[in-house]
Amino acid sequence: MKTAIIYYSMSGNTKYTAEKIAEKLDADIIRIEPVKAYPSQGAKKFIWGGKSAVMGEKPKLQPYEFDLEKYDRIIIGTPVWASNFAPPIRTFIHENKGISEKKIAAFMCFSGGGADKAMEKMKKYIGIDKFDAELILIDPKEHEKSENDIKVDAFCSALL
Repeated sequence: MKTAIIYYSMSGNTKYTAEKIAEKLDADIIRIEPVKAYPSQGAKKFIWGGKSAVMGEKPKLQPYEFDLEKYDRIIIGTPVWASNFAPPIRTFIHENKGISEKKIAAFMCFSGGGADKAMEKMKKYIGIDKFDAELILIDPKEHEKSENDIKVDAFCSALL
């Protein structure tokens, strides 16, 4: 089964997790980046990113290569912002509406909370009832723990 991991990462946690999953599943990785980067530090990071997520904004993305027809499964990775998935992922889903016809899994990385709500919002936005697998990690890059490895392994096993 051909798998693509589509992800957006600001602080590197989602990128770190995407790379671990890609290695285990032999998946292609496609990084999504907005044309205008979000502030990555200080209060502006939370204000601008949180507002953008809550308002359901769809920022313009830098060009990326993705052919939906090449893949049987799509894994979406995103940080959690204000109990939502990151706006660049919203744009990607909007631009690739046919993903709802594929097998879909998702993983989210966060520091605060709201990942369960963000998962539900993403399912609703895609137009599906459930993911093939879900993974939620708290700052995996900063807090490398064997329990995170166990969660990643379980996520990947659910997809095999």
